[in-house]
Amino acid sequence: MKNLFSFLILTFAFTTTHFGQDAATATTASATIQPTIMAIPFARENQSLRGNYERNELVRIAITKVKDGFDQRGVNTIDFRAKLKQVSNNEVLTEDQQSSMKDDLISLSGADIYVEVEANPNRSNTGNSVTIIMTAYDAVSGESLANKVSNSPKFYTDNYEKLVEKAVEAEIENLLNTIQEKFNDIRENGRTVVLTVGVDIDADFDLDEETAEGDLLSEAIEDWVANNSLKGYYHMQGSTETKIIFDIVKIPLKDDKGRSYRVSKLASKLRNHLKKQGFAASRTIQGNNVVMTLSTLE
Repeated sequence: MKNLFSFLILTFAFTTTHFGQDAATATTASATIQPTIMAIPFARENQSLRGNYERNELVRIAITKVKDGFDQRGVNTIDFRAKLKQVSNNEVLTEDQQSSMKDDLISLSGADIYVEVEANPNRSNTGNSVTIIMTAYDAVSGESLANKVSNSPKFYTDNYEKLVEKAVEAEIENLLNTIQEKFNDIRENGRTVVLTVGVDIDADFDLDEETAEGDLLSEAIEDWVANNSLKGYYHMQGSTETKIIFDIVKIPLKDDKGRSYRVSKLASKLRNHLKKQGFAASRTIQGNNVVMTLSTLE
């Protein structure tokens, strides 16, 4: 671990509103920068985001109540229904596309955080209730930021809209507070990327190969990570002749142009660097995990 103390001002689209406070009372000296949040439906594997939203009235109600809860606390939100219509018109999201397509929706929305919302009715002879599950994720890295489960009180009623409202209100403040705590850490330390660099199975070299600059390939990769991670904050989990794993590589929240620093940018920069050293590199990115595979440069 190198230079464990790394600081970066969080430059999300900002406001002077502090999480958990009304806008009218949030102008304090400790006001924090606030991201844009979009509430979306939870969708299991092989389920369509749009289908799950349009066919499930309880989910639609829950998403509306979660968004309203954010809005009442001065949080910047993006309306899922409006964004869904936009991407559907662009033929980005279709009826038969599965829940993995949420990445396209989130990317096009410009949201910094998305909150998956799940709503389940509970019916019994002692009254009805609703269970709401809210899970917040960083839209860029996919890291989980907060998770809250809330049950409404039991009532002899079929007014599930009211039950959803009570369940959301019981935990929305705690959800925002947890997100704030995680953001404080992100503001200071950046996002975490897991980077794995391996050698193609058919390659005629390994990580002990000498680079164009005369260094061992493994050392050249580690030096590059040290120089390109946020404030040199990284940790190498292990290294062999064919693979090197960094379980922590910190990246900034914004690039020098004020745009979100995507995980793919780190991979592109490393690939360009390796090309100059005489090695080709393919990449696979899933969430905050980056896998680079090295081969001979043609």
